[in-house]
Amino acid sequence: MPIQPTTVHFQLTGSGHHRPFAADARFVADGRAKPVVVFVHGFKGFKDWGHFNVLADWFAHRGFVFVKLNLSHNGVVVGGTGDLEDLEAFGRNNFSIELDDLGTLLDALHQPDQTGIPAAEMDLSRLALIGHSRGGGLVLLKAAEDARVRAVATWAAISQVNPGWTEQQMADWQQQGVLHVENSRTRQQLPLYYQLVENYYANQDRLDIEQNLRRWLQNRPVLILHGDQDETVPLARAQQLHEWQPAAKLQVLPGATHNFGGAHPWTSAELPEHAQQAAEATAEFFELKMKS
Repeated sequence: MPIQPTTVHFQLTGSGHHRPFAADARFVADGRAKPVVVFVHGFKGFKDWGHFNVLADWFAHRGFVFVKLNLSHNGVVVGGTGDLEDLEAFGRNNFSIELDDLGTLLDALHQPDQTGIPAAEMDLSRLALIGHSRGGGLVLLKAAEDARVRAVATWAAISQVNPGWTEQQMADWQQQGVLHVENSRTRQQLPLYYQLVENYYANQDRLDIEQNLRRWLQNRPVLILHGDQDETVPLARAQQLHEWQPAAKLQVLPGATHNFGGAHPWTSAELPEHAQQAAEATAEFFELKMKS
């Protein structure tokens, strides 16, 4: 029977906004320094969504320290229900906040007393990021600005932060102050305040996935993984990322949808088939590219 991974829960506070957010790490405690993988959820996602805990155990058994976080303004409350409930915070989120939250986590990993993860278990010279959907765009941007990141894998990633807002859409949004999107799972009407647009235009260089991928990730291992049946982010987005950085590895999973077969809640102790394929491809890529 395999050894049960150790789970460490910890809490951080974002720089600038001082809103607390939760994170956790899973690893097989054997006193050996292991590569560290940080997983970033997507839009309307959270760290314990669907099969993500099963995924964390899978990577732990594979020999990684697997860390995942709730981005501070994703709507999840520390000590709350574990699902999206703070819609005001969700509406106040923006891409700069998310990048800064990820930076706060990376800083904390380099100061183990802030996380409770034993330093002896982590080899932070082999630090990698995985991002799903919008999180995929975020990990590319974070790797471009943080040299501590050795490798990156995107799962069903967006290729631009600006999804193509028209002038009329932005004018209406600015006039009303808020745009609502539906959470198809819960039927919640999730607010997006106009500050999201303002933040984008105030930080275009930092948030430009194309230019950051072209200029700063030429010598960093990048895996672009996408399903050919993705109903949310078209496969063309992965092909676009690969065009911008031909040195990256593009891997298409036949039959895989946006969530790689996962759903929330997830009651099985096994990964969905396509999530298993994504995990295996990513682990092999990191093991090859981050040899100690």
